[in-house]
Amino acid sequence: MSGPFPRVAVIGAGRVGSHLAALLARHGRTVVVVERDEECCELRRRALHMALAGEPEVRDRIAWSFRPADAAGADLVVEALPERLDAKAAVLRRIVELAGEDTVFASTTTAFPLTAVASADERVMSRLVALHVFPPDAALRRPPAGPAVELAFTPSTAPEVREAAAALVRSLGLAPLPGADLPGFVGGALLAAYLNDAVKMLAEGYASAGDIDAAMTLGCGLPVGPLARLDDIGLDTAHDTLAALHERTGDAGYAPAPMLTRRAAAGLTGRKAGRGFHDYRNAEVPAADDTAADGGLPALSSVGVVGSGTMGTGIAEVCARAGVPTVLVARSDSRAKEALVAVERSLGRAAARGRLTPDQADAALGRLTAAADLDAVGGCDLVVEAIAEELVAKREVFARLGRAAHQDALLATTTSSLPVSACAAASGRPHAVVGLHFFNPAPVMRLVEVVRTAKTSPASAARARNAAIALGKRPVECPDRAGFIVNALLFPYLNRAIALTERHGIPPEDVDAVMTGVHGFPMGPLHLLDVIGLDVAVQILRSLHAASGDPALAPGPALTGLVGRGCLGRKTGRGFLVQQAR
Repeated sequence: MSGPFPRVAVIGAGRVGSHLAALLARHGRTVVVVERDEECCELRRRALHMALAGEPEVRDRIAWSFRPADAAGADLVVEALPERLDAKAAVLRRIVELAGEDTVFASTTTAFPLTAVASADERVMSRLVALHVFPPDAALRRPPAGPAVELAFTPSTAPEVREAAAALVRSLGLAPLPGADLPGFVGGALLAAYLNDAVKMLAEGYASAGDIDAAMTLGCGLPVGPLARLDDIGLDTAHDTLAALHERTGDAGYAPAPMLTRRAAAGLTGRKAGRGFHDYRNAEVPAADDTAADGGLPALSSVGVVGSGTMGTGIAEVCARAGVPTVLVARSDSRAKEALVAVERSLGRAAARGRLTPDQADAALGRLTAAADLDAVGGCDLVVEAIAEELVAKREVFARLGRAAHQDALLATTTSSLPVSACAAASGRPHAVVGLHFFNPAPVMRLVEVVRTAKTSPASAARARNAAIALGKRPVECPDRAGFIVNALLFPYLNRAIALTERHGIPPEDVDAVMTGVHGFPMGPLHLLDVIGLDVAVQILRSLHAASGDPALAPGPALTGLVGRGCLGRKTGRGFLVQQAR
């Protein structure tokens, strides 16, 4: 075995403590786990031994105790207790009295800055580090680059302790990432509020637990949905973390959602209890694509798509590939021809990558026609408006569609930030209008948010859901409201990430590295903002802020300043991370 700290004591064998004990033992350390009493010690020991049933050599390196004095001989003492500062402080004071002068201490705290933990005893300040580790979950796929640990220090942590802590993390096969000594550090500060927002959305009855999780996995590429992730963490653990963050920061975004409080108090704590936001007693969480069409509704026989931009051509390709005759309407004959060429190129790329056969690509193209006259959609069952995000222009299109489309046609808008109801009113037939929010690139992304207004008829909502399924998409259903599901959860998280760079000077690269390396997000928040477009982000945040009045949703100076200078992200070559090629 190579690396520092051959003897480690772990105080607390909850989810994080047990994970660290097993990880340390796998990499050759001798570990003693200390629990609060004999009964709890035995329960935790049995649980971990069952998890390590196929690794007897690892189990043999782990000893168990309920006596704090048994941690005294360790080179490293890891505090992995629940998020209660008084408990953490009491344990540290006790261990400092027992341990040697060279013993290093680590805390797994999420909610409290290290300086608060170190206030238990001044002698620990120079020997204390934070190991913010997120254990693998039953439903969590790690990113290809592998897991990492957010490593933070007090201002007084000795240089040699910092170096030894980083060496320890590397010796465990993990990447040490710089953390900030703030409540929540980087990852906890961003993740906790995002998860709490998902609970609030569920409690409002806005969308089902399955649809919320499916929306965030399929719409954002996240490895697991927010409610399933809470079930993995444990609702009681998440509640304690949020409560401590709220008390520490005064940030209303961390005030635990009442539904979370109630479920945790009732013992519905997630996977470990068999029930949380999902039921694990008889089956796993439903797959993200677990959906079926409603019977008795007519199939799509033809689709019209109004708009020849990236989204319009993408949706037209989706429809044609699904076997549905499709007409794409552009502003002019030349734009219509360009749109057909764009779809043909996209189908060619899909065939070259093996996603379609050449015959399938040719057949899809054969189902697609283009026109410059809106009357061309007159015989379509479904007409999808996919023009620019300008309400005046969209209302004009819907007023014309109200006259051009046949009386039984379903009309849809692809807006991501404008009210569907405003488009519906302009059509003269609001009962037949829905939102179908496709995600870009439409041929690849499987999610469609199906948005109903107060006047959308149940039959139209059911037809919209079936249409999405017929096109090979996973529909998630919600009422008309700013942000729908995905943007309403995603953009507050992105705005908090901007605030970390703006208020605390944390480099964007460090924020992104923590969220991808520690928490398994496929893309860091600042990188994602560059990809979305910073001007688009400002527009969506302003829409959310106007709808909710929440000051946390107002775009900050760092974002608006970049946009004001023409730095819009990837499309201009400058943003939070991208730089203009030289």
